[in-house]
Amino acid sequence: MTKSSTVTLPWPPSALSPNARGHWGIKARHAKKYRRDARILCLAQGLRALSAEALSLRITFNPPDRRARDIDNMIASAKAGLDGLADATGVDDSRWSITTRKGQPVKGGAVVIEVTA
Repeated sequence: MTKSSTVTLPWPPSALSPNARGHWGIKARHAKKYRRDARILCLAQGLRALSAEALSLRITFNPPDRRARDIDNMIASAKAGLDGLADATGVDDSRWSITTRKGQPVKGGAVVIEVTA
């Protein structure tokens, strides 16, 4: 990885929202799949294991529509994806500093993460 890399993850499934009232087993399946998919996407986009002790992440949430969303719920919904990023880089998420923002809506939604070692 160069000094900074950007990866784009899909919008988290609605089952992962803290406001979802579904069965815990359904949420667990979605979280497992989103984490695995995020890891694979990070690797496919060139983000590999890093020797860095810490990472700085700048996350832009581009929702799939114009509905009002809280930034804290977006972070919670994306947790499994961020765990997948941690799996791909080998840097524990307890060693991250994170900046977040809400971007413009895009078709299907996206979570754009700029990673700096």
